[in-house]
Amino acid sequence: MTTDTPAAGFRFDWLRFLERYGSAIVLVALALFFASQNERFLSARNLSNILAEVSIYGVIAVGMTFVILTRGVDLAVGSLVGFSGIVAAVAATSLGAGYQAGWIIALVSALVTGAAVGLIHGKAVTWFAVPPFIVTLGGLTVWRGATLMVNDGAPVSGLDEAFRWWGSGQVFGVPVPAIVFAVVALAGYVVLRHTRYGRHVYAVGGNPAAARLAGLDVKGIVSSVYVLVGLLSGLAGFLLSARLGSAEAVAGTGYELRVIASVVIGGASLFGGMGGVGGTVIGALLIGVLTNGLVVMNVSAYLQQIIIGVIIVAAVAFDTYAKSHRGAGLG
Repeated sequence: MTTDTPAAGFRFDWLRFLERYGSAIVLVALALFFASQNERFLSARNLSNILAEVSIYGVIAVGMTFVILTRGVDLAVGSLVGFSGIVAAVAATSLGAGYQAGWIIALVSALVTGAAVGLIHGKAVTWFAVPPFIVTLGGLTVWRGATLMVNDGAPVSGLDEAFRWWGSGQVFGVPVPAIVFAVVALAGYVVLRHTRYGRHVYAVGGNPAAARLAGLDVKGIVSSVYVLVGLLSGLAGFLLSARLGSAEAVAGTGYELRVIASVVIGGASLFGGMGGVGGTVIGALLIGVLTNGLVVMNVSAYLQQIIIGVIIVAAVAFDTYAKSHRGAGLG
């Protein structure tokens, strides 16, 4: 006669462990590696730079998490950062120098612009059944072109001190963009994990047909996540213009890569229904640490793009393998 014990029946699920903690482990490992290669990496100034840089695309990544959870994607976020940023700068400077409330007008302009563009994308996806990839790929070109048209491709400068504070200011030594990112991430986490809307987002991404049969407004939910990522892209455009001290027509170029990488590396599945804001934050920090560390080590900017691209492919490949492995296990 034998007796089964918990220890005898225990089997470590390394796949689930890596899904849950892999990105955090890689983040710590990268930080330790770069710190060992250059003592400047852990300096207060460099860490502040990392936080400020990560926060801009990290804000968008929170919104992208909602989009990817519904099996969508938004490739236009980088162009929208540039477009909303230049709209914000034009709105602020048109009021005249010394108008201290100009940043409020600029912020509202950026948010409204981003949300409006997100609504256009969302309705194109839901009303006309055009795949999100195609809609936002077109948007990537359309909104970059619109950015160039606003001021004939020239930068908009002359932003006042109150505006610039949002990008370069600090509160108790913490960059203002990092504080904004923390607030946005916390709000996104609460909405996804503790509200009915968040549960509906997961339901739509997990099984759209079942969600529809359950009475959920699938089209409305899908549209809303594009409005959200558009709104946060507008906020990022405002922050980036404030950080640069001017609105550049090329601002935000390539951000779509960093944003999607942050979400996917953070554990969100491109198949929808799995992921969260906590993982996205870790993914954004990982991309920031990796990029900054490579710069500190004088690695070519071209090689940096290759490395980040390879990491994205590896993360998606792992997600696909893990999904198929779980399916086989259930069978």
